[in-house]
Amino acid sequence: MQWDERIGRRLKLRDLHILLAVVEHGSMGKAASALAISQPAVSKAIADMEYTLGLRLLDRARHGMEPTTYGRALISRGATVFDELRQAVEELKFLADPTAGGFLPAVIDRLSRQYPRVTSNVVQAVFTAMQYRELRERSIDLLLGRVFTPFREEDLAVEILFDDQVAVVVGAQSPWVRSRRLKLADLLDEPWILPPADSVPGSLAVEIFRASGLQVPRAPLTTLSIHLCLRMLATGRYVATLPRSILHFSGKDLSLKVLPIKLPAQPRPIGIVTLKNRTLSPVTGLFINCARDVARPLVKDNSHERKSG
Repeated sequence: MQWDERIGRRLKLRDLHILLAVVEHGSMGKAASALAISQPAVSKAIADMEYTLGLRLLDRARHGMEPTTYGRALISRGATVFDELRQAVEELKFLADPTAGGFLPAVIDRLSRQYPRVTSNVVQAVFTAMQYRELRERSIDLLLGRVFTPFREEDLAVEILFDDQVAVVVGAQSPWVRSRRLKLADLLDEPWILPPADSVPGSLAVEIFRASGLQVPRAPLTTLSIHLCLRMLATGRYVATLPRSILHFSGKDLSLKVLPIKLPAQPRPIGIVTLKNRTLSPVTGLFINCARDVARPLVKDNSHERKSG
């Protein structure tokens, strides 16, 4: 089977989802009802997959439709695909949370105040090869967000705006606010709010504790919702690690405090990616200038933190 020329172009996630539903419900009719589509649509999806793969995926048995050996192999991998997609969607929610994206709203607000007639079209995304492709296809002007280093895209230009370091955060009512000398180990028995361990933010949190020679503490609340995390921190009962940019734009409103705990360095560069040898529009240039202006205090904050640390 030639993946690039045949399978990769023709195999659809929708059809794979239909196959999983048929096996789960035992018949095409029940799967159609569960998916709110017609039975002929289910039959066509299965037939298209079998034609594309050149293999029979389902057999009609006494108790309904059952997967063949090939069908079971595809279903096993397919379940993993959809589980990864669910995790990806949760992480997108984390990354696209309006509160978590305090930097971007600040840039847009500055741009709209200085140039009221300028309009912005924002598409929420994660820096991946797919988004780089859209940049190369010129369907978007730039990417703004976390840049994973080392950056090896030779046809793209990146400008790092600031390093979004992580800090240990509590509410203003927390008794830990009065402490002047603290180590991460002192807070292990506190109620923590952590992202799921199998997510990208969760793996970063795990690295912080392991780099400090500590086990990850018990977390009564596990969530990717920055909004929920901020609200619960404001009660003064919880501890969490958060990027400093979130605190810069939202921490004062919610009376959050950064504890004087030095964490292992974790570079989190936030930057703008553009296509080399492409003339940027005047509006894009204005946006980039506003982003630089909004980022300037964050650069100063990080510089002050390094000196005091």
